[in-house]
Amino acid sequence: MERLPMSRKPKILVTSASGKTGLQTALMLRHRDFPVRALVRRRDHRSEQLERAGAEVMVANQYALPDMRAAMRGVQRAYQCAPTAPNGLHFNAVFTAAAFEAKLEHVVTLSQWLSSANHPSLFTREVYISDILIGMRGEMSVTTVNPGWFADNYLMVLDMAAHLGVFSMPLGDGQVKKNAAPSNEDIARVVVAALTDADAHAGQTYRPTGPELLSPNDIAAAMGRALGRKVRYMNISERMMVKALKANPPSNYSIAAVTQLALYAEEYRRGTFAVGAPTDHVARVGGREPEPFETIVRRHVQERPDLSRSFTRTLGAMGGFAKMLLTRPFDLNAAEEARDFVRIAEPTYAQDDADWRGGHTPLEAARLRVA
Repeated sequence: MERLPMSRKPKILVTSASGKTGLQTALMLRHRDFPVRALVRRRDHRSEQLERAGAEVMVANQYALPDMRAAMRGVQRAYQCAPTAPNGLHFNAVFTAAAFEAKLEHVVTLSQWLSSANHPSLFTREVYISDILIGMRGEMSVTTVNPGWFADNYLMVLDMAAHLGVFSMPLGDGQVKKNAAPSNEDIARVVVAALTDADAHAGQTYRPTGPELLSPNDIAAAMGRALGRKVRYMNISERMMVKALKANPPSNYSIAAVTQLALYAEEYRRGTFAVGAPTDHVARVGGREPEPFETIVRRHVQERPDLSRSFTRTLGAMGGFAKMLLTRPFDLNAAEEARDFVRIAEPTYAQDDADWRGGHTPLEAARLRVA
């Protein structure tokens, strides 16, 4: 259907505005003097940061249609960023209904590199359906951003790297280069470009990545340089990862998220995040070269004085490690069944799915070589 002319200086709604990419997107938009309505769950230091930047902060329930209707009043464009939760499809359905009623002109949606109809991950299947829903209103243009494994995921275990010299994740062979992880900031740069110049980016799909494929050993070495100590990679089982997250939960911890992370770790070991990576989308769309992983870690270390080494902190890290060993794991399949997750008869990982392979750049043989 024919679309209306785009606004020159539109007001932009940013959902999940206190989250990893939402916060950076809102701040970058304000830096460029775009009017921003930032949707958050609660007021905290992040909402205060947004207000200082000049954003209109709105505390609301993103899953409630009346709240989302109110959030979209007077805005012309939006960043659709579903929270990491088992009800992401509900969020996206509410967002899409409200966007339809508000007659938004353009939306940038955060999708997923793995997005496919028959994936073992419920979260991933929900993203796939959400991508279909958001594109159904012909008068509204859409730009899709589908990053893979974020650099931020590695930072979940940075405390252990800092105090015990170990980077432990279930990523498989430490020498194989399997990911070019983008920073939250670089993902946001692509999102902001698409929000502010909708004419140029309508209908496009972008996959922001880091500048180069890295192995787990490369990641451990970069952490070590940023921390000023030697860090070694230790491949662990998914069972151990689950125990570690249960014993020392990150801020966004949930049993549902852990079950999905285990499936994504399997995709990691299969090399799915290496397919077609790295891309030039951060430089070409976002306007600057993507950040090396070491730069990302150094920034994080500067923001966290608690990562500096001391006897007390090392002792605390050892206590956390002991707690992990003593924590009882939970069965991932049983956890999904207990939460009444929708299950499918014959799920298919991304590279085994003909439809997924048909829509993604083939994996170059050279990228499977051992470093």
